[in-house]
Amino acid sequence: MRRRLSLTMVAMVVSALVFAGLATLGLTLLNSVHQTQAELVVDAKDLARGIDTVVATDRHHDSLRVLGSTLGLLNTPLKLQGEAVLAITPDGSFVNLFSPGPTLTLPSGLSANLLESNLQAFVVGGQPVSGRIGRLAWAALSFSPPVPVAGLQTIVVVLTREAPAGVGAAAEWFGLASLLTVIVALVAANRLGHRIARPLQETEAVTRRIATGDLEAKVPVTAQEWPELVSLANSVNQMSASLARAQGTQRQFLMSVSHDLRTPLTSIRGFAEALSDGATTDVTYAAGVIGSSARRLERLVTDLLELAKLESGAFSLHSVTLDLSDVVTQAAQAFEPAASGLGLSIELQTVPTGETLCVADPDRVGQVVANLVENALKYATSRVTVGTRRVSDGWLEAFVEDDGPGIPWADLERVFERLYQSRLSAGRELGSGLGLAIVDELVKAMRGKVRAESPTGPNGGTRVVIGLPAASRVAG
Repeated sequence: MRRRLSLTMVAMVVSALVFAGLATLGLTLLNSVHQTQAELVVDAKDLARGIDTVVATDRHHDSLRVLGSTLGLLNTPLKLQGEAVLAITPDGSFVNLFSPGPTLTLPSGLSANLLESNLQAFVVGGQPVSGRIGRLAWAALSFSPPVPVAGLQTIVVVLTREAPAGVGAAAEWFGLASLLTVIVALVAANRLGHRIARPLQETEAVTRRIATGDLEAKVPVTAQEWPELVSLANSVNQMSASLARAQGTQRQFLMSVSHDLRTPLTSIRGFAEALSDGATTDVTYAAGVIGSSARRLERLVTDLLELAKLESGAFSLHSVTLDLSDVVTQAAQAFEPAASGLGLSIELQTVPTGETLCVADPDRVGQVVANLVENALKYATSRVTVGTRRVSDGWLEAFVEDDGPGIPWADLERVFERLYQSRLSAGRELGSGLGLAIVDELVKAMRGKVRAESPTGPNGGTRVVIGLPAASRVAG
């Protein structure tokens, strides 16, 4: 990994240098061509002024010969690639002054169409025209000498020069700077690669250990590391801690379930053996204990299967518009005989029918209320209060409250864990201990929310509140 990171960073630097070099070379060549064009325009103007001066001061000589000798003298110092001296005839066509003929002779790379397209500038006179074809720059200038040349008044001088291709000594300095840059980049990339790769390799090693079951593995975190790498290490460590907690919770859950299964099984086996051996004569009592233990086993197994379905999503909801107060009242009234048998009472504080409409599964809502009432009966001392109410933001709430010892505030978030038991009271032998965990999963599945409260007061007590969106909120 370290080598790949280092090579990648060096490759990026080299690519940037190559791009910068090519861009610089291209811009340099473009600037060279433009500069050559400007120089040719100046040369053409100087040439025209020189010819005017010579022709004006030596009127007795052949003007064509004077023009030719002037061009010959200036060709070398001007470093011309090519030149041509043309004249514009009265009919607007171009002719060569030094080699007249049917074919127009121009410097290599130029065409007659190029001149004809700029004829208007030439006719006006004194307007230089320039351009480029690749690296070849050209400039043309028309002027009228004081003495006609070969009987023609308008002369056009065409000059060409190829722009320099190289960047001169700058190329050597650029190459040297590029080499030094690559060396520095290689050293920096090696150090950065080591600094990045080492924490990543340590993190990879720790994740492999976690995958094999070593949940005590931790990624070392130092203050000198980059914040992103520290965050990654902390995330892995938090994941390991969460997995360890989940494993501990699962182990505790299995131990609790094993204990809850073993207790009724022990009773069933003991009384069954007593009946078989004739060790007891009270057959009715033994049968009652066996039946009660079997029902307890059945309820525990049913709740375990229900919880597994909820957590895996393998259950169905049949949501309809219902009156929450009606469903809560029916579910609570079903426990009145059981409450009377325990010397407890159930009080209802529901909102009038028609004011608590929501969209939910009535059977699942009834199951939630039943689990809450059953859990409250385990800890209540005299009564269980069941009710409904509306809240201002479009939510409906149902609550079940007991007057038992209450729950410590630190444990309020844990009451919905599997087989949670209050530390203040062991509670009566009712239910499987999975009721609140099932409530939590069902309410979330119906897009609701659930919370536990332990009101302060002389009697403590526990209140579990479920919230469901009102029908108007769902419709909106």
